[in-house]
Amino acid sequence: MSETDLPKEHLDTVLETPEPIPSKPAKSRGNGLALLALLLGAAGVAVGGWGVWQLRNLQSGHQQQVGQLQDIDAQTQVLKQNQQLLATRLGTLPGADELEDRRRLVAQLQGDQQRLSERLETVLGASRQDWRLAEAEHLLRLASLRLSALQDINSASALVQGADEILREQDDPGAFAAREQLAKSLAALRSVEQPDRTGLFLQLGALRDQAITLTALAPEYEDKGGSLLGLTSPGDASDSHWAQWWDQISHYIRIDFSADKDIRPILAGQSLTQVRLALSLALEQAQWAALNGEAKVYSQALAEARNVLQSNFNQDNPQSKALDERLQALVNQPVSVVTPDLALSLSSLQAYLERRHAPAEKPAVQAKQEAPQ
Repeated sequence: MSETDLPKEHLDTVLETPEPIPSKPAKSRGNGLALLALLLGAAGVAVGGWGVWQLRNLQSGHQQQVGQLQDIDAQTQVLKQNQQLLATRLGTLPGADELEDRRRLVAQLQGDQQRLSERLETVLGASRQDWRLAEAEHLLRLASLRLSALQDINSASALVQGADEILREQDDPGAFAAREQLAKSLAALRSVEQPDRTGLFLQLGALRDQAITLTALAPEYEDKGGSLLGLTSPGDASDSHWAQWWDQISHYIRIDFSADKDIRPILAGQSLTQVRLALSLALEQAQWAALNGEAKVYSQALAEARNVLQSNFNQDNPQSKALDERLQALVNQPVSVVTPDLALSLSSLQAYLERRHAPAEKPAVQAKQEAPQ
């Protein structure tokens, strides 16, 4: 039913009677408005903070863009300077003709340098070969000197072998004759036995030390008859003046009417040192002769040493007997050799050196003769 259908009186009553307003809902509405205001304030603060943060981000981005723009500007300036420098250099570059001339000059210089290096290498190589050949000649001279002065077969063989090695390194057919003579000299040297002079010297030195210790002299004369020419009788006292005198003189004089062997002189008291000295000097002379290859002096010195030993020392003593046998064995040891002559090898090498230098000297002589006066 609508308002038009209500009775008029009832409608006026309704319009005239106001509805009461409750007090409690009004208080709740005020609290809601305060809460809404707080929420709106908080939202405003948040919006303001967010706006400040965005502003700062925008300022930072702007500063970065400004820095990048400055870097780009600096790079642009560097590029402009490089372009200007390049343009300046391009303006100073030579032309194609000048570049071609310079290329030909560089090629010519490189060729001259290469030819100079080859010539220098050739000259140095020839100098090295000449030095080596001169060394070979020096080795041969030294080998000849050692043979003539010291009779040193081993050292001479090593020196000749070294000279042959130098000629072999040359690989020159012209050195065939020189190498042939060197081979003959080497064969002659190797066929000669080198005497052990050092061994002989040491053995004789050992015998000298042994001779110093010899003390067994030749036995003295002993009168076993008891009297001499009837001057004394067996009944006389042994301590008589005549007996004492005869005992002293018997050391110097021997009278033996039935002697059937060689009687050697009696040594004086101080003669033991003299005999040792004589024997030592004879052995020392033999040592010198052994080192210097003097066969005659060596034999004479050993014969003198044996003579001193046999004449003054007791041959029945084992030490004297062993020393005499050792000296007899050393007498037969060789101390000198017949050395081959290296003159042919040296002359052959010198002839090769002359032939080697002759072609280099001949053009110089011809040029000097053909030069205008």
